[in-house]
Amino acid sequence: MIKRCLFPVAGYGTRFLPATKAVAKEMLPILTKPLIQYGVEEAIEAGCKTMAMVTSKHKKAIEDHFDTHSDIENSIKGTSKEELVKDLNRIIDNIDFTFIRQKSMRGLGDAILTGKPLIGDEPFAVILPDDLCFNDGDGVLKQMVELYNRYRCSIVAIMEVPKEMTNRYGIIDGKYLDNRDDLIKVTNMVEKPDPQDAPSNLSIIGRYILTPDIFDIISDIKPGIGGEIQITDALMQQAKEGKVLAYKFKGKRFDCGQVDGFVEATNFFYEKIRRD
Repeated sequence: MIKRCLFPVAGYGTRFLPATKAVAKEMLPILTKPLIQYGVEEAIEAGCKTMAMVTSKHKKAIEDHFDTHSDIENSIKGTSKEELVKDLNRIIDNIDFTFIRQKSMRGLGDAILTGKPLIGDEPFAVILPDDLCFNDGDGVLKQMVELYNRYRCSIVAIMEVPKEMTNRYGIIDGKYLDNRDDLIKVTNMVEKPDPQDAPSNLSIIGRYILTPDIFDIISDIKPGIGGEIQITDALMQQAKEGKVLAYKFKGKRFDCGQVDGFVEATNFFYEKIRRD
């Protein structure tokens, strides 16, 4: 069972400057709820009981968000506004949050390795809150947990992207598994390849389930593009042993690390509220 979800949230969010100069990008709201809370709720739906946050000294607002605030709660007690924090308070009361700081920005692989003391020797999920996912049925991470319970190996969520955009993503290639059209045994994985070099147009998004041996593999990985330690390089080591699956998830994904995707998500959830 996947009990822990790791959130690498130490990045600066420079695409959203000046808004992110003093506000963590994960605290930017889609309507009235910050991005990080959407991710936490998805992890809870998937069965995770501990949220492990890899942060920085600039991200104290994330810790404060998942803590009590007696002044606000007392000021709205007995009013209709109590409903506005009901869901958040339920999270605070029932879920454990742990935090560790990433010392320097050295890529997603390094951020995941930094979280090792919060995870221990067990399989775990990873959510990148920039990738906001929605599905009318089971959430993306819950879908992946169900696959993990069957196959017991690392799993990455993937989606098709235009060929000319492969240089923005980790790209996978492989063979479809068990006569399914949504599950691939990964044989190749490349970080941000030029379109002419990309093995496919199947890109990894910010949802992973990783087995704990990934930590030792990351420790031996040398920095790649931009001097960063890439999680794709570590996953490729597992893939060589047939231990990585790629899953075409059911649902929508919004790239809220980009302004266009952030606006698209805001409009989508606003229209959803109006319909509901």
